[in-house]
Amino acid sequence: MEQFFQQLINGLSLGSIYALIALGYTMVYGIIKLINFAHCDVYMIGAYVGYACMTYFHLGLLPSLLIAMAACTLLGIAIEKIAYKPLRNATRIAVLITALGVSMFLEYGTMFFVKAEVRAYPAMTGWMTQSIQLGSGISVSMLQVVIMAVTVALMILLQFIVKRTRVGKAMRAVSLDKDAAELMGINVNSTISFTFALGSALAGAAGVLVGVYYNSINPLMGVLPGLKAFVAAVFGGIGLIPGAMVGGYAIGMIETMVDGYGNSLYKDAVVFAILILILIVKPAGLLGKNTREKV
Repeated sequence: MEQFFQQLINGLSLGSIYALIALGYTMVYGIIKLINFAHCDVYMIGAYVGYACMTYFHLGLLPSLLIAMAACTLLGIAIEKIAYKPLRNATRIAVLITALGVSMFLEYGTMFFVKAEVRAYPAMTGWMTQSIQLGSGISVSMLQVVIMAVTVALMILLQFIVKRTRVGKAMRAVSLDKDAAELMGINVNSTISFTFALGSALAGAAGVLVGVYYNSINPLMGVLPGLKAFVAAVFGGIGLIPGAMVGGYAIGMIETMVDGYGNSLYKDAVVFAILILILIVKPAGLLGKNTREKV
């Protein structure tokens, strides 16, 4: 039983990271029906920005997190303006190919400047290295507490922005009907850019949290977590913010349970098997509703 609760805590930590990345996928898809595969590499850039802040400027975790989020916000806006906006009325396959091209550009562009070797984040010191004992055999590190607390805080902030602010209402309106929103005076281009900025900021935060949690980053670190976060978004219901949260935590816990009780070699296979199963049984995801599309 102790092992179960320990794996549950580990799954919540991992799921927090997947949820942050999945939120970026689901928000962009909800607005313009685009799977932004470059999103996983924005997460990687965030990890490198945080690494630079902590290694070369000797900043703490929180300032590094905020700077990485700001840098990824600007990067997300630049990607949308340069790569996606000119293709706003293009076919979906053209935009999808562009997303893959942007992803490869970010990965190998980063590799050109920082080289391919793995880099280690500075070790945490002080209270961040301590753990909380919950009974015999169950340990929660303060780093895990920080990761879950930061994730919950960002999710609450995101829900507030989407539900209570003017720009959030504009995002929901554009998601429902872009043309009608434009007729009502909403600046669709600015709303789409803001959505990319918001999702990229969350990805940047996830990158820093992964860096301090696993203590290892490389230019291709976004590929597998990005795919798993996409699975999480589809699992919960692509285009739905609560679905991305539910999917992220579910995939994180499933992965750690397979790792703890089965074989770590199978955990990736199980995650993608879940994707196939969901697409067969309920393509709209757990919280999604099946809708007909005119062709």
